[in-house]
This record gives sequence, C-alpha cells and structure tokens, in this order.
Amino acid sequence: MIKGNSKKLAIIGAGTVGTTIAYSVMLSEMVSEIVLIDINKNKALGEAADMNHGLSFIKQMNIRAGEYEDLKDSDVVVITAGINRKPGQTRLDLAKINISIVKDITDNIVKYAPNAIVLVVSNPVDILTYAVQKFSGFPKNQVFGSGTALDTGRFRYLISECCKVDVTNVHSYIIGEHGDSEVPVWSTANIAGKKFKDFYKMYCNGDCTCKMQEIENEVKTAGAKIIELKKVTNFGIALSVRRILKAIYGNENSIIPVSSVMDGSEYGISGVALSLPSVINSNGIDRIFHIDLDETEMQKLKESEQKLKEVINQVL
Repeated sequence: MIKGNSKKLAIIGAGTVGTTIAYSVMLSEMVSEIVLIDINKNKALGEAADMNHGLSFIKQMNIRAGEYEDLKDSDVVVITAGINRKPGQTRLDLAKINISIVKDITDNIVKYAPNAIVLVVSNPVDILTYAVQKFSGFPKNQVFGSGTALDTGRFRYLISECCKVDVTNVHSYIIGEHGDSEVPVWSTANIAGKKFKDFYKMYCNGDCTCKMQEIENEVKTAGAKIIELKKVTNFGIALSVRRILKAIYGNENSIIPVSSVMDGSEYGISGVALSLPSVINSNGIDRIFHIDLDETEMQKLKESEQKLKEVINQVL
C-alpha cells in the first residue's frame, strides 16, 4: 500500500522497455524517486544520468541507478528484465529462461521490499506473473502483470479508427492470455453506450463481421509487426504501464485488464494467471470486475486458460 508523500518506484531491467517506462513516469511527475536496477550497471547509470539532465524542465525527483538493496521502501517494483524472444525460439523455451531470471529477482524483492506491489511486464507475462506470485508467496492482489492492458489499448484504437470516433469514447476489453489465445469481448464493446455492432450498422453502413475479424487479427499481430519494423515495442507498453502505475499511486480504483492469479472464483478459472478487468488502487488489485460474456467468449476464455496451464505445467 502507498503510504506518505514520498513515492518510490523501482524498475528492474534498464532495457528499452524499462527505461521508456521510467521516462514516461518521470514526465507524469507521479513519483518522487525512481531506481533503475540492471545486471548491466553502466546501462542503468547512463539512463539515469540522461534523465536527470532533463530535471530542470519538470518537477524535481530522484532518479538513480541502484542495486537490489535499493528496493527497500519501494511502493511498486516493476519487472521488465528478461530476454526477448528470438526467431525460431518457442514460447516454452522463452518461458523457461525468463522464469529462472525472475526467480532470482523475486527472491530479492521478498528480501528487500516485501510490502511492495509487484508489477510484471516481462514476457510471457501471464506465465511469469503466476511464477512470481508463487515464488514470493505474496497475496494475489499484491502481484499482477500488465497483461492485456496494451492489447485492450490497441483494440480500442482500431475500433476508433474504424468508426472514426475519439478513442476515449470506445469501451471494450481484451481478456485472457496476453498472446495468441487472447479474447476480444465484442458482446460488451460499445461507443458512447451504443453497442459496436449497432453503431457500425447505423453509421458505417454495412455488416461488421469481416471488420471485427480484421481488427482481432491486427490486435494479435500488432506487436510482431512493430518488432519487424523497428526491432522492439516500447512506447505502447510503457504508456499502458504508466496508466496502471497512475491508478496505484493515485489510489484511483480504475478498472484495467491486468493479469493475476485466478483462484476459481472468476468463471471457475484457477491454476493460471490471466487478464480480467480489475479495480486497481493503492492496495494493488482491490477486486476483479465481473463482465458478462456470451457463450463464444466464455469458451475462448476457457481455451485460453488451458493453453496457459499447458505451459505452466511444463515450466513450473
């Protein structure tokens, strides 16, 4: 839980994603201290110095490189460390390597920051979120992953482009796995309260079935396409993490689809971490927000659960 006026954020992993998160948080002025921790200490030192040189233009804060012991008194610890998936590497291979990395990280979080909220961003995020929660023994509300927050942002953006409306007027979610089995919840997707299908028929003059499939495919392949073009995705994920952190530090009770360990109370799902709309505040996940799913969406969510379980059973 966030206590007092001094707000400290630790980011483990000073690569492109970790430093872009740090930079976006710095610009938002929501914390008073950011600590960057990386196995490459010079990289963390350089990134911290570069950001510090811009402090005269914004609110003053303490940005520095640190060691694991500098996790002490952190309100939130963000994990971005891990290897990126290489061409030809299976998702299972990636999970095995990154689980070994987050095991060491988790041990140090338990040692130095046992009261911190832990936000997992490294991929495969659902598998690693499950692993961190199990390794740490922390309450489920204290450990969660960025999950489908970015997928949901992409989903809303593409719907807004399709319907030519402000993206902030689009309300929709991607749930389940952050990956191939993710589930777009079309049944509740709406624009200013009007269901997407009705809006499309009325204002876009046509059957939306093909457009829906096109949007689904584009959301699923967006990350891979960006990586093909620029080798990395960093701005979208950084802004989605910034939004989650804003909900935590601001005690906002915002509803964001994040990945957390399921215990059977939501849709009968257990033994995995996956994304559902969750109320986020200074305690972490306050509660999971139940949305009505149609039969197809429910079936796809169960399929997503099973695919995640298959990986978990092989790596843990």
